[in-house]
Parts: sequence; C-alpha cells; structure tokens
Amino acid sequence: MKRYLPVALWVTFCAGPLCCATLQQLSLDDMTAKSTAIVRGRVSGSYCAFSGSVIYTHYSVQVSEQLKGSVSGTTDVAVPGGVVNRLRQTFDGAPVFHPGEEYVFFLWNGGSGPTQVIGLTQGIFAIAPGAAQGDPMATRPASAEVMLAPATGRPVHDAPLSMTLSQLRSRISAALAAQGGSVAK
Repeated sequence: MKRYLPVALWVTFCAGPLCCATLQQLSLDDMTAKSTAIVRGRVSGSYCAFSGSVIYTHYSVQVSEQLKGSVSGTTDVAVPGGVVNRLRQTFDGAPVFHPGEEYVFFLWNGGSGPTQVIGLTQGIFAIAPGAAQGDPMATRPASAEVMLAPATGRPVHDAPLSMTLSQLRSRISAALAAQGGSVAK
C-alpha cells in the first residue's frame, strides 16, 4: 500500500492542470491611487511577443480621454499570456480585449517593464457599445479568481461594478482629490 501512495499523490497533483490566480481585492479608490494612468480608449489591434520567458499580448489602445496621468494618442497595454510560434501561455485572471471595443483602463507602469492593467480583470471597465450617445454604462464583471481581502488576507467574493461613465469619472476625481492628486485634463 505504501508503494502506491506516492503514485496516487503524483496523479492527484499532476494529472490535471492546476489553474488559478490569487488576487488582492482592490476597491475603485485603491485602483485609482495605485494606477500610474487611467484612460478611456478603444482597442485598435494586438500582437504577441516574448519578454524574457513570458509571452505578453500587447494591445494598441487609441486613447480618447485621460482620467489620470499623461497618456495620449496610442498606448501599448501588455497582458500576460498569448501565442508565439505555436507556443501558448495562459494566465488566469488576465483580461482579453477585442479590437473595436472601448474600455476604461486602470494602468500601471513601474518604469522597467511594459504598461499593464492593475489588478488584472479588476482594472478594466467595458464601455457599452454606442457610447457616443448620452452617458454610457461602464461595467466590470466580478472576477472569478480567488480574491483576498487586503486587511485580513482572507478569501472574499468579488462583486460586479456597474455605473454610468460620468459616475465613474466622478468617483475617480473624488479619489484623486482625497489623496491630493490631480485629475488629468
């Protein structure tokens, strides 16, 4: 019986993929404070490339509005995962963007690497199609990943966020004012 225990353990832990990401839960105020830039933009294209041993999908984003920071024109947003030369890497919690769709991106750049979305799927709000009309909805579904509360380190359930774009702008402005920051113009 002892001889089969190591084999049973190996089969249990290695036979199937163990996929998951553990994220720190970030409030809208947390994301606003920790982001180096917050922009509204439309995805215009993408390509995949290695950075060291990690494949990143690089999305070109046409910036239409700056909510924090000084990003204008077109910016590159890198998301871990993608396909290069038939080699595929996937990362749980990594967002996927579609050309032509519009989002509000909470971005972070540490200076030594690519610009990325803060909190993976937490840092993205999709703008409802037809956004040129009125005050569109900005929505972020609940993350399916394991999420931990920052104060306790205990697992929590994420909740979806949905508000009008003008409400999202107001919340970002209020968070920046509370921390003594300034809103991009």
